[in-house]
Amino acid sequence: MVASLTSHEPATGTLLWQGEPGDVEAEVAAARASWPRWAAQPIAYRIETLRRFVNVVRREEDALTDLIARETGKPLWDARAEVTALMGKVDISVAAYSERTGQRRLEANLGARQSVRHKPHGVMAVLGPYNFPAHLPGGHIIPALLAGNAVVFKPSEKTPAVGEMLVRLLHEAGIPADAVRLLLGGADAGKALAAHPDVGGILFTGSAQTGIAINRQFAAQPSKILALEMGGNNPIVVWDTPEIGAAAAIVIQSAFLSSGQRCTAASRLIVRDAIADTLIAEVKKLADRLIVDHPHASPAPYMGPVIDNQTADGLTESFLWLMSNGGRPIKHMVRTRPGLPFLSPAIIDVTNMKERPDVELFGPLLQVIRVSDFGEAIAEANNSRYGLAASLVGGSPEQYNQFWSNVRAGVIHWNRPTNGAASNAPFGGVGISGNHRPSAYYAADYCAYPVVSAELETPRASIGVGLKDVDVSAMGD
Repeated sequence: MVASLTSHEPATGTLLWQGEPGDVEAEVAAARASWPRWAAQPIAYRIETLRRFVNVVRREEDALTDLIARETGKPLWDARAEVTALMGKVDISVAAYSERTGQRRLEANLGARQSVRHKPHGVMAVLGPYNFPAHLPGGHIIPALLAGNAVVFKPSEKTPAVGEMLVRLLHEAGIPADAVRLLLGGADAGKALAAHPDVGGILFTGSAQTGIAINRQFAAQPSKILALEMGGNNPIVVWDTPEIGAAAAIVIQSAFLSSGQRCTAASRLIVRDAIADTLIAEVKKLADRLIVDHPHASPAPYMGPVIDNQTADGLTESFLWLMSNGGRPIKHMVRTRPGLPFLSPAIIDVTNMKERPDVELFGPLLQVIRVSDFGEAIAEANNSRYGLAASLVGGSPEQYNQFWSNVRAGVIHWNRPTNGAASNAPFGGVGISGNHRPSAYYAADYCAYPVVSAELETPRASIGVGLKDVDVSAMGD
């Protein structure tokens, strides 16, 4: 007998949702059968349907916001921002589709028409994360549907309730029930979905470990398009600046927004030694003031819990490991509520560690590294296999140009937090942060493929060279 699936509120431990795992074969078959009909609809029809989705989400905005907050533990204001981003995704995707995968006419000889148009891949598998369970899958699902694909969406097993609601809202907007299918289940369901021969593309957001496994699994199958967003070990560099208070606020936002559970969260603070003590003192002062509470608390918290106790245990163990291997605690990580995954924001100086682990610590844990010159700061920022986001706070325009030119990342900011990625721009990284398939505005690129056509209404051709002369000797007079 297959065990049922459950989801509990991180902030309370209360059972939030219960359901049954899905059937991979059935969901893919339904999507495969529906795809030709959906792809044959005019683009104007698909646009209008997705715009109705925005209206449906707006009608259910409070309910979706509340569900996200309860299932992820993020503060209500943070969950509302996610819903707003989800609604904005449609207009952005429409603009991107027109700009990046629209039709073009080209010059051709002999009166022929030559055009570039785009075709959908077929059935796309969307594997969603738990930290943004509506917005990030929506960033794949919406452009995929717009391009004419059918979608099988497997939400994270940690946020199935939000995934279920997202699909329901798409159906209520008029997306055919079989054009978007919901697959509930754990890692095994995700593996089976990705491996299904009728799946033409895999759109994944999650850990580097899983993303690399997917890439390895399909290395010999170039027919499947892979778009992999795999997190980061992101640096924020603070250099000479008179605005220490503002710099500290940017560091706090980068490291602790959404309890550090953003792929663009700053994991490493690289700071000039001459200002380090002053800056760190200000950062700690702000971190001490952060309210950590349940999503609906008043006053509103800055941080909620992390997603579950297993994650909280892993983060506290990581902090202890860093401390026992040369790290100097600046602000200890503390489990603030027994039995629940609430963590205080933690800061640790790892400057004197001989070997720093290059891993994504997905939570409110900031490592401090002191450096003496700007070249060393850039080298330290690049001292990672990841390459998603990086930010410079302070410094001169010349130093920012040097930083931008030399730092290895797909999202680079100046005097802004690391986690301020815009939906109307490409989003992705290098190294093991991605596979050069940026999402957001550039999602249109992996949701359809270009087809070049040369067209004449009647056949017209002749062969002018390379033919033998016609033998007329037997033709008579």
